[in-house]
Amino acid sequence: MRTLETYFQFDSLGTNWRTEIIAGLTTFITMAYIIFVNPSILKETGMPVEAVTAATCLSAAIGSLLMGGFARYPIALAPGMGLNAYFTYGVVKGMGVSWEVALGAVFLSGIAFLLLTALGIRQVIVSAIPQDLYAAVAAGIGFFIAFIGFKNAGLVVAHPATIVGMGNLREPSTLLAVFGLLLTAALLVAGFRAAMLIGILGTTVVGVFAGLVNLQPQPLSLPNLSGTFLHLDVAGALKLGALEIVFVFLFVDMFDNIGTLVAVGKRANLFDETNSIPRVNRILYSDAIATVAGSLTGTSTVVSYIESAAGVVAGGRSGVTAIVTGLLFIAAMFLAPIIGVIPAAATAPALILVGSLMMTHAAEIRWSDPLVAIPAFLTVTTIPLTFSIANGLAFGFTAHTLLRVFSGRHKEVNWVVYVLTALFLARFIYMGKG
Repeated sequence: MRTLETYFQFDSLGTNWRTEIIAGLTTFITMAYIIFVNPSILKETGMPVEAVTAATCLSAAIGSLLMGGFARYPIALAPGMGLNAYFTYGVVKGMGVSWEVALGAVFLSGIAFLLLTALGIRQVIVSAIPQDLYAAVAAGIGFFIAFIGFKNAGLVVAHPATIVGMGNLREPSTLLAVFGLLLTAALLVAGFRAAMLIGILGTTVVGVFAGLVNLQPQPLSLPNLSGTFLHLDVAGALKLGALEIVFVFLFVDMFDNIGTLVAVGKRANLFDETNSIPRVNRILYSDAIATVAGSLTGTSTVVSYIESAAGVVAGGRSGVTAIVTGLLFIAAMFLAPIIGVIPAAATAPALILVGSLMMTHAAEIRWSDPLVAIPAFLTVTTIPLTFSIANGLAFGFTAHTLLRVFSGRHKEVNWVVYVLTALFLARFIYMGKG
C-alpha cells in the first residue's frame, strides 16, 4: 500500500485514500449523465442504443484508468459532448455519411493524435500557450460549467426575445436544484471535503421523498457491444471527402483537451514551479489511446471531462481519483439503470459551484493591460457563449497575436502561436462558409 502511495505522490500532494475515493466518486456522479445522454444522441445515426451505452462506459473506463494509472492525474475521460452532436448531426445526418465511416474518422483522428504526440507537436502547442490565456481558459471554463449547471437546473432557459431568460422557479425540479445549491454551498462554506458528494446524494434523497425521482426497478443485464464493436469503416474514412471530418474531430478535441487540462491543473495546483505540466506526454497519450478505443468499441471522440474539477474540489489530487472514476464506469456497464436514478437537479448545483470556484483564476489576469485583457476577455466570454472551449481558445489566440502585431510587439509572439493563429483564422473562414 505504501508503494502505491509513493507512486501516486500522496505525501507531496497532501492527499490520502479516503479523499481520493470520495473525489473519484464525486467526479463519476457529476459526469454519469453521459452514460444516458451519449446513446440518446448517437442513436439518431441508427446505432443500437444498448451497444452505444456499453461502449460509452467502456471507453470512459479505459480513458480514466489510463489517465489515472499512467499519467497520474485526477482527470476522467468519456465521449465528449458537442463532438457527439457533431458526429450525429454534422457528419451522419448532415453529410449523409454512415455511422461506420464516421467511427472510422474518429479512429483516424485518434491515430493522428498519437503521431502528433510521438513527434512532440502537441507538447509544443501546450507549452506555447501564453500564461495569461491559461488563466483566462480556466476562468472561461468555470463560467461554462456554471452555465451548464444553470441550464440543467432549469434556472436558465431559452428565450425567443432575449436568447436566455429565467426559468420557472415554481417548477418542482428547479426548486429541488435550488435546494441542492443551498445545501452544497452551505457544506462548502462549513469546510466539508465531501460537500459535492453529500450535496448530490442528499438532493437525490429529497427528490425521492418529493416524488421527483423515478425509482421504478429496471432489470440488470450483461453489457452487449456486438452492435458496434469493430464496426468502424476506416477505408471509407480514408477517402478524400472524409478528411475534413477527421480534421474537425482532431482540431476540436485537441483544444478542448488542452483547455480542460489547463483548467483542472490550475484548480488542483498541479503545475510545477516553471508553470509547466509534468508528465504532459503521458496525459496526451492517454486521451489519444482513449479516442482510438472509443472508435473501436463504438462511440464518438473521447475527451478529458471538465467535470473532473468537481472531484478536484472534493480534494482529489492524484491519479487515484481518475482510477476510481474509471472503475465506477466499469460497474456502470452492469448498473446503468441504478445510476439513472440520480436526477439532473442533483448534479446541476455541483456544476454551478465548481464553476464559481474556478472563476478565482480571473484574478491572475492583468486586466489593467489592454494587450492582455482583451484576448483574456474574449476567451472567458466566448467559451460559454459559443458553448465551445475550442472557440474560446481560437478567439483568445487570434486576438493575442493580432494585437501584438498591430502594436509592433510581434517579436513577443512564439512561432508556434503564429502557426496556431493561422490555423484558427482558417477555421473561422471555414466556419463562415457554413
